[in-house]
Amino acid sequence: MPTFASFDGLRLNYTAWEGDGAHHPVLLQHGFAADTNANWISTGVVAALRAAGLTVISLDARGHGRSEKPHDECRYTGDSMARDISALLDELGLDEVSLVGYSMGAIVALAATAADKRIRCLATGGVGSGIVDFGGVDLRVVKPADIASALLAEDPSTVPPSGVPFRLLADAVGGDRQALAAVALATREGSLNLSAIGVPTLVLAGDQDLLAAEPERLAAAIAGARLVRIPGDHMSAVMSPAFSEALVAFLAAPHPR
Repeated sequence: MPTFASFDGLRLNYTAWEGDGAHHPVLLQHGFAADTNANWISTGVVAALRAAGLTVISLDARGHGRSEKPHDECRYTGDSMARDISALLDELGLDEVSLVGYSMGAIVALAATAADKRIRCLATGGVGSGIVDFGGVDLRVVKPADIASALLAEDPSTVPPSGVPFRLLADAVGGDRQALAAVALATREGSLNLSAIGVPTLVLAGDQDLLAAEPERLAAAIAGARLVRIPGDHMSAVMSPAFSEALVAFLAAPHPR
């Protein structure tokens, strides 16, 4: 698997699948505690995009997958993950890409799109009004400190209930729980400059996804964004054929600049 040095020297892993060259490449950014395989390959998303002839690139975020996993919280602060996306575009010499992010990856993708003009269209999944109200994860559903506590707990029975899904996912994919706790603790309530996003945007949200509540408010905050509701909760919506179908239809459509 190829790696590259990001803006601060951290080595990150990515995977690429060549398409038919008829469309702009699609860059995928996975969710918290997941990785390329868990979020995109095993769910059938990569297969659906490739079947449509799209070139697909998936980045393992810092602290995740095959990328380096420092335990120092400061390596995950601010816009570091959004800058990683720009660094990968530099590495690959890409002038235009379509960007897709899920959950944490959607937050990263929104920040990257606001800052990098090479992103020609954007699709987000697994987020909703938490973006508008808190600039990231919906703190009404789960707090970063509870996620970190769940990841660092020696006895899983003491894990805060809201943190249980994150602990289960981290253990299922063999994640570095200390690195992931550092990612969670580096999360700070803030704001995303959604008004800076001027590209065609698709908002995908599971109809039972508590972390993507009121997705219509997110779509309304981004000029021209379109909302598609998908059956499922936060973990299952991305596995739904409806998710991949909506994504392919959006990414394969012409989006003139």
